[in-house]
Amino acid sequence: MSNIVILGAQWGDEGKGKVIDIFAAKTDFIVRYQGGNNAGHTVVIGDDEFILHLIPSGILHKTKTCVIGNGVVIDPKALLEEIDMLEKKGISVNGRLFISEEAHVIFPYHKTLDELKEQNKKKIGTTKKGIGPCYADKVARSGIRIIDLLDESVLKEKLKANLGEKNAILTKIYSAEGFAFDPLYKEYLDYAKKIKKYVCNTALLLNEAVAKKKRIMFEGAQGTLLDVDHGTYPFVTSSNSTAGGASTGTGVGPTKIDKVIGVVKAYTTRVGEGPFPTEFSKDLMGCIRKKGREFGATTGRPRRCGWFDSVIVKHAIMVNGIDEIVVTKLDVLDDLDRIKICTSYKFEGKGYNNFPASIKALSHCEPVYEELSGWQQDTTRITSYAKLPKNAKVYLKRMQDLLKTKIVLISVGSDRKQTFSV
Repeated sequence: MSNIVILGAQWGDEGKGKVIDIFAAKTDFIVRYQGGNNAGHTVVIGDDEFILHLIPSGILHKTKTCVIGNGVVIDPKALLEEIDMLEKKGISVNGRLFISEEAHVIFPYHKTLDELKEQNKKKIGTTKKGIGPCYADKVARSGIRIIDLLDESVLKEKLKANLGEKNAILTKIYSAEGFAFDPLYKEYLDYAKKIKKYVCNTALLLNEAVAKKKRIMFEGAQGTLLDVDHGTYPFVTSSNSTAGGASTGTGVGPTKIDKVIGVVKAYTTRVGEGPFPTEFSKDLMGCIRKKGREFGATTGRPRRCGWFDSVIVKHAIMVNGIDEIVVTKLDVLDDLDRIKICTSYKFEGKGYNNFPASIKALSHCEPVYEELSGWQQDTTRITSYAKLPKNAKVYLKRMQDLLKTKIVLISVGSDRKQTFSV
């Protein structure tokens, strides 16, 4: 197995956690390259459910090395809580978890600014975890990195400068309370002591692994349509969740990546605000949401659900260079007698076979559907592609034909065992 990127090809929540967990068995290093604890990867092993927000899902394999790359923004409190959760469940991270010294740090003022901005009438639908404001500081070159956290004098200087600016914004623009320096400084010095043993030059670590022919899996968070450049801007996350982010977010060059695997649901979901051309009617929404357990792993918010949209997935295949597709949650469609696939859009008399950049077009377009017969059989106990109902195979074949990309794996439930190759 070569170096691969596994990412979401819709609006996130595609079931990447389970897929990453399966592929992790055949890799040496598993690396998160963007996002923060606004992401949630869920892995079910027997009766245990693990929800991971920062640490790569591969940590559940006790011989694997996991890396949080420079492209990730880290809330130290959330990270330490996650480490503690894993330790209590018998999963040790010592000697297996490495954190980039170049990753940026989330502070309480980031979360407060995130929440205050989200109170605006034009909501983005953020998780209010401080992700966007932290990335904004990074781009504005005023951010505080993990390496700064480990140097008391540097942290003091940078934190004072940041608080001067942030407190002015909080008090004068939002009429909110500012933050005192001393308690925040002491709190983050304490975090620094606890995470210091995990911190290193992860770009060097990973490139040395490449030179030794180790197998690396780059784990994407969120999904392609939430990418800050290639998604439904401005209703996106604040990082590059596409395959290009794997290089910028880790320091491993693109020539060292051999394959990109895209994960899609057999239908479509998204959380929060933004256009969603194939969104279900209220009745079908409730039915699919309940059967698919469509509630956010990070926020608990109910996900919006809709028919499979080949337009957005074709866009994802193009901008990521996706080589293979994994389809999850096929079983959620088991009870439907008719199933639709969106093949294009219509807007103001114009047809769109490709993803339009215009949010106006996406918000008001009419999806063009093909309708197929459902299979109305339980697929959750099926263990091979050959045993799938005929109409389920027809549905998957049509998806593959529209996407012009091979489907290699099918998931029909949350457990590791409910997965088979095509």
